[in-house]
Amino acid sequence: MKLIVEGMTCGHCVRAITKAIQSLDANATVQVDVAGGSVIIKGGVDAGLATAAIESEGYRVVSVQDAPKACCGTCQA
Repeated sequence: MKLIVEGMTCGHCVRAITKAIQSLDANATVQVDVAGGSVIIKGGVDAGLATAAIESEGYRVVSVQDAPKACCGTCQA
């Protein structure tokens, strides 16, 4: 999934967001593009939980794109 995130400016932001997402799924792959304002997450992270984790670090998630839709929360439809 791809999230558009405001407020990222430096390497500290990359580390904070990566750590926040990997606290939800240690095996998640996180690509943070500070200049482009995006975060790409690959793994079993729920979009709502990812948004909450990023916003708890002080950033603003503007939109979520390509979020998988879970049928019951235990699988990906």
